[in-house]
Amino acid sequence: MPVLSVLSTLLYFISMPVPWALGHPHITPCRLSQSTALCNSYGLSSVPSDLPQQIEELFLNQNFVSTLQNDCLSRYASLRLFSCASNSLRAVEEKAFSSSPLIESLNLANNELHHGHKQFAQSLRSLTRLRTLDLSSNGLTEDMVSDLLQNLTSLEFLYLSGNILLRLDESTFRDLYQLKELNLERNLLFEIDGAFDHLQKLLRLNLAFNSLPCLVKFEMTQLVMLNASHNLIEWFITNSDVTEIFQLEMLDLSNNRLLFFPFLPTHSSIRSLLLSNNQINFYSHLAVNNSSNWTTNVEYYNMGRNASNITADLWDESLHGDISSVQLLDLSGNQLRYFPKGFLQKMPHLYWLRLRRNCLESFNLTAEDMPATLYELDVSNNRLTELHAQPSSVTVLNNLTHLNLSLNDIKRLPPRVFNTLPSLNTVDLSYNTVGICHSGDISDSDTPACVVWTNHSSLKQLYIAGCSIQNLPPLVFEGTPLTHLELSNNPDLLIGQDSLSGLSGTLQHLGLSNTGLQNFDFSPYKHLKFLNISKNTIWELPKSLLMLNLKLLDLRNNMLSTIQSEHATALADRVQIVYVNGNAFNCCHLEWYRMFEESKALCAVDLSEVTCIDLHRQSQKAMFFDSVDCGSRSTEESIFWYILLFLSVCLSLVGISVIYLLTYRPKVLPRAIKKKCWRPTPY
Repeated sequence: MPVLSVLSTLLYFISMPVPWALGHPHITPCRLSQSTALCNSYGLSSVPSDLPQQIEELFLNQNFVSTLQNDCLSRYASLRLFSCASNSLRAVEEKAFSSSPLIESLNLANNELHHGHKQFAQSLRSLTRLRTLDLSSNGLTEDMVSDLLQNLTSLEFLYLSGNILLRLDESTFRDLYQLKELNLERNLLFEIDGAFDHLQKLLRLNLAFNSLPCLVKFEMTQLVMLNASHNLIEWFITNSDVTEIFQLEMLDLSNNRLLFFPFLPTHSSIRSLLLSNNQINFYSHLAVNNSSNWTTNVEYYNMGRNASNITADLWDESLHGDISSVQLLDLSGNQLRYFPKGFLQKMPHLYWLRLRRNCLESFNLTAEDMPATLYELDVSNNRLTELHAQPSSVTVLNNLTHLNLSLNDIKRLPPRVFNTLPSLNTVDLSYNTVGICHSGDISDSDTPACVVWTNHSSLKQLYIAGCSIQNLPPLVFEGTPLTHLELSNNPDLLIGQDSLSGLSGTLQHLGLSNTGLQNFDFSPYKHLKFLNISKNTIWELPKSLLMLNLKLLDLRNNMLSTIQSEHATALADRVQIVYVNGNAFNCCHLEWYRMFEESKALCAVDLSEVTCIDLHRQSQKAMFFDSVDCGSRSTEESIFWYILLFLSVCLSLVGISVIYLLTYRPKVLPRAIKKKCWRPTPY
């Protein structure tokens, strides 16, 4: 009876509603950090209603919210940032934000708001403090955008990338007087007609990845950054009637169809001028053509409204405008054959000049043609056959640090041209036909097909791969503290042990791929960290490698048949990354492979791709090879031979027994057979 009483009492308390339990708040899946609620990727279908009322930032990205209902944010009156991107959001009801008038930043990117844009436009009217709005990738047209942006006079940052805008006019952004940044990239824009004229505070404009055919009569003097890359622009012409100073600092016109250098403002502040991957050339040489059929100017007619036409003299190089403030000029991937005389000198603050992938056949590396401030010069992948440089004038270029002349057809250079550049740190002469000579082998009057690399105190990185170098003289780098030396793809290179002796205290990166290397003592180079000796004829791993602490060792495509166990152990302890594929490894000597596979310190990047040659001269994947095919070397093979031997002995004993019975007891065997097999059949 007492037991039943206790049980009934417990049941009563369990079933009875407990006040403190009812008052316990529901545990939300969101993460809270001070005044921020992070609810991204929680599979939510609506705005949570159990978050703290005082939160100021709410992130609901990557959920399944399809509708923002009226007063869905009524609990959060202090909200300043609301992000509901990537939700397949199709509708925002008219009073969705009415209870959160303090919102300053609204991110609804990557949704489907083109379905209910009119209702959404009404909901935005209550956000009188909105400064940042992101509506990227919502399938919006220009008419929808015009409706959505009505009366948003406080907006400063607007992102509309990835929509389907085709044409912009003066009505599109008519109320955005405070706008500072506008992103319109990845739309389908082909025409802009006065859309930005009244945006007097706009500083950053992104028009990349559209279909604009030209930008003419440009007069946005307040703009600081303009990105119009990846369009179809053939002309960029500034309004020459504007006398104000343009504040533009970065102009990106790369990946377009420009035929001419852009017509820039007469008073500008441009620092970065990006013009790569166009069809730009200079045509001043055509001005001397006296043919009656040859025109020297072009007229642009504006058919849309009453405006003055534009006439430009095509060969007048003064129309390039003010380029005196340019620090970075990128003309890579154009059709340049030359520069007009004094053109580069018009940029006294030029630091970076990039001219790779053009059609230049000669280049003047002199103070008369280059600004003294030049820090980096890239003239790679052109058609250069000669480099003009006078030692007396080259010395003025005391700021030049990086020089790239690779992938040209240079055969001759002034042998000491690089010694006259006091700050030169990196030189890339790869894939030219320039050899190496010692300073004692030439006179000042010579112009041999080689360059002197001794006693260059500032030079740290030298790339001379693929230069058809055959001989590396002794002490050829003496007095030059190189840390990086790339000699790869010189297949006939004869390199002696004393050729690099001056680099034992500094060399960290050495490239000797495809140089015919067979054996070399690397032990003096204690600071070496990266070594590439791939594509050679190395039959056995040099023992000197085992003394180095390398970060990377490339042994690919040599003639190695195995790596001895003690060598593999040393490599696993000292090397961090190794490449070994492409060698003729013996499948029956893969102990090193297992060691590399089990090592925790060594990363053999291509170990799964390693192949080996089996006893039948067939190529096998090393990771799948079964050692049973290697004869007596396997434990399984030894057991197989023991079984075979045992069966042979048994068969021999049976044979001897049969012979014995047939010889000495001939009647026993027939009787036994008759007894077992010749029994009468019962019917």
